[in-house]
Amino acid sequence: MEQTTTIFGIRAIIEAIESNSTIDKVYLQKGLRGELYFELEKLIKKNKISTSVVPVEKLNRLSKHNNHQGAVAKISPITFYELDILMEKTLNSDKTPLFIILDQLSDVRNFGAIIRTAECTGVDGIIIQKSGSAPVNAETIKTSAGAAFKVPICKVDHIKDAIFQFQAADIKLVAATEKTEDSIYDVDLNQPTAIIMGSEHKGVSNSVLKMADYKAKLPLLGEIESLNVSVACGAFLYETIRQRIKS
Repeated sequence: MEQTTTIFGIRAIIEAIESNSTIDKVYLQKGLRGELYFELEKLIKKNKISTSVVPVEKLNRLSKHNNHQGAVAKISPITFYELDILMEKTLNSDKTPLFIILDQLSDVRNFGAIIRTAECTGVDGIIIQKSGSAPVNAETIKTSAGAAFKVPICKVDHIKDAIFQFQAADIKLVAATEKTEDSIYDVDLNQPTAIIMGSEHKGVSNSVLKMADYKAKLPLLGEIESLNVSVACGAFLYETIRQRIKS
């Protein structure tokens, strides 16, 4: 299995960013200063790369005590797709488009489980936001059972960017949320569809909910008020497949 690559040293990270390597996250030492550091900081902001300020002990562990100069980065083991190219390819195919949008999902195991189910249900692509989303790392790939190498994943600056593109292509947006009385079983999923799943703790954000064509939930018959997001996503995907096979 291909593992996430770790690089360390400010100059090495700068060169990786400038060469368009897909950086999952940069870890920076508290109190770091200097001309080279400010150059790196500028590139991080320009490219909207996720960062975390950490104690030097964590950097020592991440770099296995190599000379990290106060900066360590994780490079993704997969190549991300451009959303407009993926959409064009999908819309020109014979099948009815099916996408997943993950709104700030942060747990790598949930992410991996969703990717695995997406591959099993023929999802055309998964869209995540560049900042604040779970990375595609070795744990994600392991949990996905390798499906992360098979399902196209797109990173966008903002989830709303993807929503606007889907709306322009007449792809209907179905948001999974408990903030509705409508059931997923009453939504027509035979049309081109993008299913929106929210974060583990907050669900789909209110601003994204307002943009959805449909809001839908799953029936909960027990005392617990919500399902694990990867389980809920699987239920939504298989309801989509059920409707499409039936038709």
